[in-house]
Amino acid sequence: MTSVHTSAQEQAARTVARPEHARAGGGVPEPPEQPIAWSMLSRALSVPLILGLVCFLPAVIAAQPGVEVRDTAYWLQLVLTCYAGARLATMILSTRRRLLQGVFWMFVYIAMGVAPFAQVVIGQTPTPMVGPRQDLVTAIAMVLVGCAAYDLGALLASRRPLRRRTVSVRSWGPALAHPVRLRLLVLVAFAASAFYVLKLGGPAVFFSSRQEINETVAATGVAAEGSNVGSAFLKGFGQVPALLALLLYTRRLATSYRARRTPSTVLVWVALGALNLVVNNPISNARYWFLTVLMAFVFTALPSSAAVYRTVLATGVVGALVVFPYADKFRYDDEAQRSAQSASVFEPLVTKDYDQMVMFANTISWVDTREHTYGRQLAGSALFFVPRAVWSGKPEDTGVRVGQWMGLRMTNLSAPLWTEFWVDFGASGMIGGLALIGYAAARTDRRYALAVTRAGPGPGSVLAIAAPLIAGYTFILLRGPLLQAAGKLAIAALCLVLITTFREQRAARRR
Repeated sequence: MTSVHTSAQEQAARTVARPEHARAGGGVPEPPEQPIAWSMLSRALSVPLILGLVCFLPAVIAAQPGVEVRDTAYWLQLVLTCYAGARLATMILSTRRRLLQGVFWMFVYIAMGVAPFAQVVIGQTPTPMVGPRQDLVTAIAMVLVGCAAYDLGALLASRRPLRRRTVSVRSWGPALAHPVRLRLLVLVAFAASAFYVLKLGGPAVFFSSRQEINETVAATGVAAEGSNVGSAFLKGFGQVPALLALLLYTRRLATSYRARRTPSTVLVWVALGALNLVVNNPISNARYWFLTVLMAFVFTALPSSAAVYRTVLATGVVGALVVFPYADKFRYDDEAQRSAQSASVFEPLVTKDYDQMVMFANTISWVDTREHTYGRQLAGSALFFVPRAVWSGKPEDTGVRVGQWMGLRMTNLSAPLWTEFWVDFGASGMIGGLALIGYAAARTDRRYALAVTRAGPGPGSVLAIAAPLIAGYTFILLRGPLLQAAGKLAIAALCLVLITTFREQRAARRR
């Protein structure tokens, strides 16, 4: 009796909170601005934050000992760093949470701004640059142009009002998690993860190292020679459904008083948490994937916290500079462990993970020796699930192909999103692609900001967990290659499609 009464109260609260014109059709209002107290705090923080991101950090890097060349590449990279720093500061100080856009600019500032600028100043790159210096100039200029196109797409999206159809008994409502299908997803998550764990020999291997995980997966025989489709499906279905189920139950517990008072819901959430500690822990997984898991969980558990949103963006810069380069401690076993000593805080930026800009330059050099692929590379990424035994001419990862052309033995190289568009369609395709992504990101951010308010769909909102998941996965998509990133993204999309219902009135009665 108490649970029924509580559910009715929750439904009434959502009904009252939903604006009348949003229920009747027409434009959907924007989420409310942040309180005046935060606005005053933003003004107090704005000057040191902007000066730190745009002026202080670039100035410190420029003062580092290295080559004294101040050519076009140097000045373009400085402009890109300052531009990305200014946009990141705008995201942090914004009165509204822009999840996808904020993560995009954080990546650009670190991976395409600060790190390449340190490489230009010090005169050292993580990957050799085989082409002329002019290709690096072209790469920096194209990244800058792509960022401007992204901003243009986001600006166009902000000018278009959000609209909502008139809700009736048979109309389509917002995307909600169907209760029965959600329970089926939980069962699938436990079954798939259990198969994944048993296939690799038990939970102990998941607390050893990434190297041992990869060797164990290879020893299972699920991956055919020259094809990683089998191992991608094994890892994807072993990890992604478990993460999605945890996020969906976290959303319910964070937003529903009734769910928090239901022992079965709490017990399922605890069991899913333990499952994710095994299959999605930072020891046996790539840093980018664990970053996806962590960010998706934080933004799902605290969807309306502006402080959390701004803290993640602000501390992400420090973490990328100081923590992230050393976060691969468990990538290798003890015998193969690399030294983590560094004479300068900026040395990891020129010796480890941030090869995105120089790989763009190498890709430009590679394309100059042949021609654009006109959609073939993107088609290979979209059809990642087709085995090479069926598609003999299936394209390889863009980073792998460029690495082979460079004559490198280690071809596990990045291929940032700018590179993927450049390989297929050149400058025009890159500009158009980044503009579309900026438009889609801005629209999704606005929909997400509404979904997590009291006027939103409630605990069952699919967008409220999909947007944080995409935001975390943005690092993987932007770094590339897309062929490696497509697998888990497609599995997540499939799971969300299967549990989603748009029948708002029926879903409301079930709640």
